[in-house]
Amino acid sequence: MLPFKTCFRPAPIPTPYTGGRGLWPAPYSPRKRSVSLVSVSDLPSDLNYIVIEGVIGAGKTTLAKLMANRFDGRLVLEQFDDNPFLERFYDDRARWAFQTQLAFLASRFRQQKELGMRDLFHHLTISDYAFDKDRIFAHQNLSGDELQLYETLYEHMEPATPTPDLIVYLQSSTERLMQNIAKRGRPYEEDMDPDYIASLHEAYNHYFFHYTKSPLLIVNAAELDFVEHQDDLDALLGHITTVDAQGTTYVRHP
Repeated sequence: MLPFKTCFRPAPIPTPYTGGRGLWPAPYSPRKRSVSLVSVSDLPSDLNYIVIEGVIGAGKTTLAKLMANRFDGRLVLEQFDDNPFLERFYDDRARWAFQTQLAFLASRFRQQKELGMRDLFHHLTISDYAFDKDRIFAHQNLSGDELQLYETLYEHMEPATPTPDLIVYLQSSTERLMQNIAKRGRPYEEDMDPDYIASLHEAYNHYFFHYTKSPLLIVNAAELDFVEHQDDLDALLGHITTVDAQGTTYVRHP
């Protein structure tokens, strides 16, 4: 088992990558040029299940919705509002971490099992979370016997969950994440601890810089605005449609 609590360390955007799939692409400035509109016909035929990942406030759900609309895909969103312990967790993380984590684990596993059901109306499924994220949060918030029990449950569930054909990891900055969290105005996030977000940021970086289960696109999204700037969205979608079949690809935004 990976010793999450002790091995997480800051992981800045790495130097030019020479392994996996391709080299670090040259810097691009999507707002300074016209980018052709990307459509579902541009997607590789074997790209059926795409996951958007990132820390709280990275823009996962927003991008997943935009992609599902553009590509006419089935949209699967995390059901965080159904967790009865979430608000109490943000008030007292130590007291409510275990209940919150088990509730999320059960909900996410149920959703993942449903993903295996064939959708006759959509060729593509787009989700705003990966099942693996549950373990990242667990190792941030649990310890001792509670973490060991969680690991036992997770290890029984994980093999039964589908593996994405591609994960898009929106890597942002703690400052941008906090701005986005404040902007969306969820009551239970009003007093979000910046240190908690910074810790999650490091945890996500560590996890995805060692991820090998499926193709991975890491996007430096701190300066992207794919809601207000259509060219930003099209540039990002262009990278998704041309991503290679193995390893990790890095995309940076000037």
